[in-house]
Amino acid sequence: MGLKELIRKCRNNDRDAQEQLYRLYAAKLFGVCLKYSNSRQEAEDNLQDGFVTIFEKISQYKNEGSFEGWMKRILINTALQKHRQQKVYGITNEDYLQQEEIEVETDELSVDFLLECVQNLPDRYRQVFNLYVMDGHSHKEIAELLKISEGTSKSNLARARMALKDKIERKQNIHNSAQSS
Repeated sequence: MGLKELIRKCRNNDRDAQEQLYRLYAAKLFGVCLKYSNSRQEAEDNLQDGFVTIFEKISQYKNEGSFEGWMKRILINTALQKHRQQKVYGITNEDYLQQEEIEVETDELSVDFLLECVQNLPDRYRQVFNLYVMDGHSHKEIAELLKISEGTSKSNLARARMALKDKIERKQNIHNSAQSS
């Protein structure tokens, strides 16, 4: 069965088609959920809640553009909405925090370690980092999505980068110390 047929059946609340669509995309979209969640459990909850929304709103998809991209936006919005309800986006007093490029050697670090570093960032830093770095949104778009100022978005991104740099450098220092022993 093709994707268009699968979508059509999902629009008619066909449970088998919904299960097939879930099985087809859940693993790939779980990665998106991990980026915007504090833990694996929260990512699983966001995935489930996001798919509920996908099935509720699938009739709004107009067969234009990427269906996977449409679903990804729903999952990101699901995660961001939960964080907005928790009011994790405090306004910072800084209007501008200097953003310099931060370079860190990551060749010897595992993807799991890097993902863990990002997941352990404070919510407001992690969300801005993911939206800006991973998903390519502008600070203006982030400000609109998160209901914060552009300056707060810039500040949170700079702080996220600094926190990640510190974590990575600590890991590298431990690794280097262990090798020289």
